[in-house]
Amino acid sequence: MAGLCCLTGQAQVKSNQFSDRAQKTLHVIYDKYGNDKNELLIEKYPFDENFKADYLNNSDQAEQQKKYAYLWPFSGSFSAVNTLMELPGTKADYQKILDQKVLKGLREYRDGLRVPVGYASYINSAPASDRFYDDNIWLGIDFTDSYIQKKKPEYLNHAKEIWAFVKSGEDDKLGGGIYWCEQKKESKNTCSNAPAAVFALKLFEATKQEGYLNEGRRLYEWTKAGLQDPNDKLYWDNIHLDGKVDKAKYSYNSGQMLQAAALLYKLTKEKKYLNDAQQLAEACLAYFFQTKGEKDFPILKNSNVWFHAVMMRGYASLFEQDGNRKYIDIFAKNLDLAWQQMRDQDGLFDADWTLEKPKKSKWLLDQCAFVEMYGRLAKFGY
Repeated sequence: MAGLCCLTGQAQVKSNQFSDRAQKTLHVIYDKYGNDKNELLIEKYPFDENFKADYLNNSDQAEQQKKYAYLWPFSGSFSAVNTLMELPGTKADYQKILDQKVLKGLREYRDGLRVPVGYASYINSAPASDRFYDDNIWLGIDFTDSYIQKKKPEYLNHAKEIWAFVKSGEDDKLGGGIYWCEQKKESKNTCSNAPAAVFALKLFEATKQEGYLNEGRRLYEWTKAGLQDPNDKLYWDNIHLDGKVDKAKYSYNSGQMLQAAALLYKLTKEKKYLNDAQQLAEACLAYFFQTKGEKDFPILKNSNVWFHAVMMRGYASLFEQDGNRKYIDIFAKNLDLAWQQMRDQDGLFDADWTLEKPKKSKWLLDQCAFVEMYGRLAKFGY
């Protein structure tokens, strides 16, 4: 592997290498997905006028041609820039990008007409679109992270506004839990409850208000009780109101419960949460990675790349608590492989970890996920 060898114990990648990769990729994103008229981004490069968003659970909205990215992939740029803003020597540059590009573009999705205020899945100049609780939670986490870094009150105000929207998505059915979509209250999903726990715990870090800690603990326990597979300890996708469980398993769902457990241990020092996190870390490694060919490390299985980036957040939070580099070393090797073999001539990444079925069209969220992962690893010295 070029530039990477024997990463167990201590990072041996050339100093600042992953930081450079993250910054170069972000530059390519704004070059290829940006435009001169506004701070919005396109969803696919090259632009695909026939693109249909299959993740909306709304065929009517998916069928409508969209010039710009939906909120979910656009929000990946927020996470990417936030991660770079944490790195030494980059704060001022990425603070400017955050305020003048990311947040300016994000305002196009903020829906102040419906109560409570929340972010819609598409921009306000188009017909009203569905509002997803998980989309809003990812933004809330990012606003809170931005506040923790920079202490700008407006960041925290935005986070609290989003928290109010998220709370409006919970009721007593199934004993609690947050729905997935405001307009289709049919299921309560791990992707809305696990990150909501993370969001609440980060708000507690930001404000020291005990209520957020209690909310984070409660949402964590609700998700664990109803959506954890008792056999392998990973997390199922959702539970419908009739009690039927969708047992699909995605890396971001388990990854957010991993992060929530690590944060709960950090904030409470209750050993059971560290045990939960360490057990889940092993389960994710066994399920979401595979042995491939002659590689001497586990390769990420093909899935949504951003899902893997969110899983990595959990591993990063666990590393900050137990100091075990095992898992982030594996991510570093995967990310080195991606840099060497998964980029095209434009500097954009394919999403196929097997290297067998490259695609010409590149999704915005995949690219943002790579920036986030390189940036997060750079924070740990890779």
